[in-house]
Amino acid sequence: MKKIQYTELLKNLASNQTQPIYLILGQEDYLEQQIQDAFQALVPSEEREMNIGNYDMEITSLGVALDDATSAPFFGERRVVFVRNPYFLTGERHKGGPDQDVEGLQAYIDHPVDSTVLVLFASYEKLDGRKKIVKTLNKQATTIQIGNLNTSQINQLVKNQLNSKKYTISSEALDQLLFRTDSKLSRMMNELPKLMLYNIKEKKITTESVDALVSKSLDQNVFDLSNVVLQKKSKEAIDIYQSLITQQEQPLRINAVLVGQFRLLLQVKILQNQGFSQGDIAGKLKVHPYRVKLAMQTSRRFSMQDLTMGYTGLTDLDLQLKSTQKDPELLFELFLLRFIGQQIA
Repeated sequence: MKKIQYTELLKNLASNQTQPIYLILGQEDYLEQQIQDAFQALVPSEEREMNIGNYDMEITSLGVALDDATSAPFFGERRVVFVRNPYFLTGERHKGGPDQDVEGLQAYIDHPVDSTVLVLFASYEKLDGRKKIVKTLNKQATTIQIGNLNTSQINQLVKNQLNSKKYTISSEALDQLLFRTDSKLSRMMNELPKLMLYNIKEKKITTESVDALVSKSLDQNVFDLSNVVLQKKSKEAIDIYQSLITQQEQPLRINAVLVGQFRLLLQVKILQNQGFSQGDIAGKLKVHPYRVKLAMQTSRRFSMQDLTMGYTGLTDLDLQLKSTQKDPELLFELFLLRFIGQQIA
């Protein structure tokens, strides 16, 4: 198996250098679309309808895709065949779908058609390495991993996209964009057009524009909520909580994220007191460095007692939400009253 980077793949395809079989591993919608476009560009636009096949294995037989792959191009030089959701490469069980000719795929991989480029999009965390077909792909397919991008890779892809439009972005704005999009590359790329339009004169994306245009996720809203809870600002905390309920967020989900935020604050404070740096903490907890940076700034302002009591009170609230029929907003207000009065057991 030959492993190559996403950027190398695009460079090769742009220069018309192809391999017979590709395996695209992991899930990242933006990169997947870029890769698909690059493969489609191998076929002249007037030939694409007849010489590009797209097959979803959850609803289509593998045999149909293989029939297409073994066919000669129709009035052209190359055929491209996309195979999506190849669940038979994983340990997952699939009910109700068509029977899949995995042995036929095995035979095709052993003797691929020169005029066909076969591309398997395996949007999974991992494949079942015990399966013969997976072992064969590992040996003979060109593999590109597009899932589990690290922060540095995501940052570079965003900067490259902005540079191609002659824009720049401040490091603080990039951190904020990462945070508000939960470090999801596809979401970040979707936000760029309106950010560029907003900053069309200066050609520089600022923190202020990110704050103004990129909406907060549940995690970010709960981050704000945890801060006002710790500051014992009951009215602001209730306002944020009610706003989340109005947005159709479920009380159990809100509380679960709150528990997670307080747990993070506790972990960060403990590790910080032990002399760990921001980078070390991020690596140890497997948390985005910007989240750790914010957690360090927050935890410094509050005592271990406050963080522990908040965490204990929220875990108790979780039990109440699951075991009683009481109004969730009332239970949250009671938690606040006990926390502010330092009466959480």
